[in-house]
Amino acid sequence: MPRFLHTADIHLDSPMCGLERYDGAPIDRLRSSTRRALKRMVELAIEQRVDFVLIAGDLYDGTWRDYNTGLFLRKTLEALIDAKIPVFIIAGNHDAQNKMTRSLSLPEGITMLDTDKPQTIPLSELDVMIHGQGFATAAVTQDLSARYPAPTGGCLNIGMLHTCVAGAEGHERYAPCSVEGLRAKGYDYWALGHIHLRHDVAGDPSIVFPGNLQGRHIRETGPKGCLIVDLEPGQEPRSTFHRLDVMRWEVCDLDASDLERPSDLLALVDQELHRLLDEEDDPDRLLAVRVRVLGASRWHEAFVADRARWINEIRAEGLSIDGDRLWIERVKLSTRPLLRASERDGDGPIDALMSLVDSYRSDDQALRDLGDRLADLRRKLPSEFTTGDDPLSLDDPDWLREMLDRAGPLLLHRLRAANEPHS
Repeated sequence: MPRFLHTADIHLDSPMCGLERYDGAPIDRLRSSTRRALKRMVELAIEQRVDFVLIAGDLYDGTWRDYNTGLFLRKTLEALIDAKIPVFIIAGNHDAQNKMTRSLSLPEGITMLDTDKPQTIPLSELDVMIHGQGFATAAVTQDLSARYPAPTGGCLNIGMLHTCVAGAEGHERYAPCSVEGLRAKGYDYWALGHIHLRHDVAGDPSIVFPGNLQGRHIRETGPKGCLIVDLEPGQEPRSTFHRLDVMRWEVCDLDASDLERPSDLLALVDQELHRLLDEEDDPDRLLAVRVRVLGASRWHEAFVADRARWINEIRAEGLSIDGDRLWIERVKLSTRPLLRASERDGDGPIDALMSLVDSYRSDDQALRDLGDRLADLRRKLPSEFTTGDDPLSLDDPDWLREMLDRAGPLLLHRLRAANEPHS
């Protein structure tokens, strides 16, 4: 019964651009995280005595800045070669053949599959056939799997493919295919890459994204790693997730709606950050947290009026808990004003304003449409408003949502002032 390791989307030496904007960011630990996760993967493959390793695209984040990336990869994978564990790799959209301007020859035992046509590699001693094709260009829009060969009888057949599988929300439609099309090939397992969220697309046969090996930013939250798969003829594959990340990204949402006083927010921060740290079983793993303060709060105006202070109070709380294991990536004060009883009649301008703001906040597409309508205004603004540390990001729903959270209270204050009786 063959056993193999399935991974994808390693993005080795991803530059993680923009880290310098984060005051106090552990830049060296962040930028070395993909290398350290790859080392853990190699150690796991040897420990688990796998027969081979599959890397389903985006081993690299793009062409190398220098040859150190290729040298590091060769040195790291030498341990697999010494253990007689072959490695099979397909190129993805980030490391497509036409994007890689630097390269090094691969030692025996490491195979990069063809990019111009599907390639089949037999592992005769295991009765396994590996089928796959990498990306020749960064934007492959045809279904590569359509040309994969029929399965080889008497063998276990594994397909490797970097794909969106008929379009996954938030991902480019590269090498689109369908579950029905993959099933029709008659393979025993599909080792996919491209989607960074680990999940089983389908069973019978197993069509699986392992997720990426190491999260690189706040949109890649939760544990990351790879799959160890046991494949047996006539049986459903048994796969086990193994965590390999050296840092974990998380969003910590705090509800400020019931705070008795503003300072109670810090106790809430302390409680939730301790909870996240207690979930970790590896004392060396870095936890990168975005803190979002939410809810309709009577203290909303206080938080907005002294935004910088409260953001840094929360950062300081994280440092005092464990500055070596915990980094507050960003703090977003996104509370809403608490409407007065007289403003909740449903007919007045204040209620209409808050209803409109809430409708935008909860709908990413509505926010994108709003960004499109503001694009012309953006072009007319001076450059200092559109560049720098906090530029206008009209295509980012999170940025637009934050701007609504800032503008809403200002409009509310003006409406309240207009409705107050004049003495």
